[in-house]
Amino acid sequence: MSQEIENPKEGTRISLEEGIAEWRSYVRRRQAIHGVDADELEDHLRSQATTLVEAGLAEDEAFLIAVKRIGTLDELSREYAREHSERLWKRLVLGPDDRGDDAGKGAGTLKEVLVVVALTLAAAVAIKVPELFGARMQMDQDLPMFYVRNMSLFVLPLLAIFFAWKRSLAPAGRLWLAAPFVVAAVSINLMPFAPRAHTEILAAMHLFIALWLAVGYAYAAGRWRDHDPRMNYVRFSGEWFIYYALIALGGGVLMGLTAFIFNAIGLKPERLLVTWMLPCGAVGAVIIAAWLVEAKQSVIENMAPVLTLIFTPLFTLLLLAFLGAMAWTRSGIAVGREVLIGFDLLLVVVAGLVLYAISARDPQKAPGPFDALQLLLVVCALLVDAIALWAIAARISEFGFSPNKVAALGENLILLVNLGWSAVLYARFLTGRAAFAKLERWQTAYIPVYAIWACAVVLIFPPLFGFK
Repeated sequence: MSQEIENPKEGTRISLEEGIAEWRSYVRRRQAIHGVDADELEDHLRSQATTLVEAGLAEDEAFLIAVKRIGTLDELSREYAREHSERLWKRLVLGPDDRGDDAGKGAGTLKEVLVVVALTLAAAVAIKVPELFGARMQMDQDLPMFYVRNMSLFVLPLLAIFFAWKRSLAPAGRLWLAAPFVVAAVSINLMPFAPRAHTEILAAMHLFIALWLAVGYAYAAGRWRDHDPRMNYVRFSGEWFIYYALIALGGGVLMGLTAFIFNAIGLKPERLLVTWMLPCGAVGAVIIAAWLVEAKQSVIENMAPVLTLIFTPLFTLLLLAFLGAMAWTRSGIAVGREVLIGFDLLLVVVAGLVLYAISARDPQKAPGPFDALQLLLVVCALLVDAIALWAIAARISEFGFSPNKVAALGENLILLVNLGWSAVLYARFLTGRAAFAKLERWQTAYIPVYAIWACAVVLIFPPLFGFK
């Protein structure tokens, strides 16, 4: 990387701001370096370069000399990674290590852990409080709709509080952060839904999406309009999902073993496990997984490229096999509620995998075979999306509109635009006609579209379809 900076764009001259922007993009991709650290380093680099410009040097020369003075980027990244890995276990064992850290640093670590524990307990309590008012979870009955509507509200506000505290979000930013949660809580609970209404389930599902993106405002410390904080939140979301899935798998094993050993002595813990351990653990794990991502960023950094290398070819083969089987059998998609949800989930997972792969890639690397595989995956997803859209449109023309069909139609159209332009940008990048940064910026710029659509499903669909 340092060599590329010394000879940017094959010898073309760059401005100071262009050079700093390229440097900042590279450094902030090294997840072992926190945003605060990167900002401090950028200030130091900018100060050095500005001094050199004032002394009479050209901007590109001043930038290169300033980079040399603060050290090469690769060495800088390794230094921060080593420092971060040394801090990691101190965070997990709640105390300073034996290398002479001061008491204040250990106290700060302990304070963060106490905050995480308090928020985790608060989430577990929040999901049980409704039972005091008659909304009880029963082992042999469906989950009451109150919990379905409010599941995201039990925990995501607490996750937002954690990031607002950790990022020292300004008071004005905290007010902006609170607004979507207040509006969501009031709206979802005052709407007169019919019993087991489709719009109620759709609103609950899309409420999680809308509020998850609202948490991103706290994660970005209020700088949600900037490209870098959005891409960092994309990386965090992917890494959080990995940790949450691992915690869920471990929790499932724990519950199974608990039931086994207590059944061996004649006790039946299933009711306790299903109505207490499962819901409390599910919401508490959201906070714990987020904290683990924050605490172990340098470890997960090596996992992300591996996961994308594994699952990108697998999902590509899946979609190719599906398209091949569909062409061979000449079968159409049977559009039902479960099928709509399944196809939307598949396309969302593929779009998320593409986005996560983009976030884990070094933008300075030249196009390679994996990028061509990514393009193939996007094209396959586009074809599946187009087939699903055709089936949905045919179903609507035959039986009319319904909340599920309209929601699926809108989501598929949104994914079609995102995947379509992603395919164009991938193709241009592979042929050397566009920089990889354009693909990155397209993805982060498109994120608000998902938030707007999720809000529309939550707030507009219920009255539009008579709360049915």
